[in-house]
Amino acid sequence: MQPVENNYSAPISINQGVGAEQRVLRNTYLLLAISMIPTGIGAMIGVNLNFSFMRASPIMSAIVMLAVVYGMFFAIEKNRNSGLGVALLLALTLFLGVMLGPILQMTLGLRNGGELVALAAGGTATVFFAMSAIATVTRKDFSFMNNFLMIGGIVIMLAVVANIFFASPVLHLTICAAFVLFSSLMILWQVSQIIHGGEDNYVSATLTLYMSVYNLFTSLLQLLTGLGSND
Repeated sequence: MQPVENNYSAPISINQGVGAEQRVLRNTYLLLAISMIPTGIGAMIGVNLNFSFMRASPIMSAIVMLAVVYGMFFAIEKNRNSGLGVALLLALTLFLGVMLGPILQMTLGLRNGGELVALAAGGTATVFFAMSAIATVTRKDFSFMNNFLMIGGIVIMLAVVANIFFASPVLHLTICAAFVLFSSLMILWQVSQIIHGGEDNYVSATLTLYMSVYNLFTSLLQLLTGLGSND
């Protein structure tokens, strides 16, 4: 009778695995949607703040911001299995929403600023749903992109740090274009990881997807502002 038990145990295990992956994906999408609320609130606060202190010392401001963000990353990952991890994630999204203030102020100050913001938001949503759909519908395992994304992320961050000191407009737009491609691929990769069981924690998955969406939006907005404004 032992072979009979084995024949029936495998499908049950597979179904349980698929159920767990779908649960992680569902919880990730839900938390990602919720994270947009503090982001929106933060953005509204940021639009009405005076960021002259950042313009007075851009290098120090950028370094402090990076330190805060990466410190929050560490804290979120350390507490990803508890409610504190969710709270820290939402706190990060609020902070990053406030940090949208300078670029939103600059863009909305243009004659077609509202159109540019709407276009960047629409483009971000389109890319997110397209990449998510590709990963979900094809169910292809994109884990082969691991090394490429890791190296690409390091190169882009080195370029970001370098441009803090060089302040080159051309390099800045190049970095934005690279972030658009990188963030799009990160969305595809992360959803694929969830579907295939490579990521079983929805807090970590949400953090990756949120930062991809955030970087995608800000990069698109800066590209559109630099290349598509009427001013």
